[in-house]
Amino acid sequence: MFIGHFGLGLAAKKIDSRPSLGTLFLASQFVDLLWPLLVLFGLEWLVIDPGNTVVVPLSFEHYPISHSLFGVLIWSILFALIYFLMRKEWKTALILGGLVLSHWILDFFTHRPDLQIVPWSEFRVGLGLWNSLWGTVIIEGLIFAGGAWLYLSVTKALNKKGTIGIWAFLVFVVIIYIMNTFGPPPPSVEVIPYVGLSQWLLIAWAYWIDKNRTLKFSGSSIL
Repeated sequence: MFIGHFGLGLAAKKIDSRPSLGTLFLASQFVDLLWPLLVLFGLEWLVIDPGNTVVVPLSFEHYPISHSLFGVLIWSILFALIYFLMRKEWKTALILGGLVLSHWILDFFTHRPDLQIVPWSEFRVGLGLWNSLWGTVIIEGLIFAGGAWLYLSVTKALNKKGTIGIWAFLVFVVIIYIMNTFGPPPPSVEVIPYVGLSQWLLIAWAYWIDKNRTLKFSGSSIL
């Protein structure tokens, strides 16, 4: 799951307009932003395994800190708590915590059974949508398209940067998704965490987009 996570971040703007799109993306992708760091420090690991699933040629052998259900629950609570302490907005904090947790839920549908429930047990789950190429593309594409539509339905551009920025982002993310889905496996495991960390650039891009857009309806403001 890649653009699906971004899709939920986009859709969340319809539920709560206060946080920036960058903050919504930070929450929905938090698990995958944490994971590369843990791989670099040797706390979690994976191997390149063409054929592991039809869509993703990787075997996630050990990632209980970032991707176990217990771990994601802890991260979601911490994310919500930190936001609440900073902003004193309990509704937004709960939504952001829910977005962090949503990452595991979407991964549960897409991953093969490699997601641990708790770090201290090897019992693993996953419904394996990645074993169907077009099933993955259609479902994830619908989530992303729906999220984009909801975001665009509640915001409008303040200037040309606000228009070009969001459409350039949407097109860019789709192109990256197509390249990852239909392209060859990564050349080595070593490059994977660095590619994962590059997602921080997308978070920064989203913050910039929201600075150049505003709500279509009065009574609220984008933070």
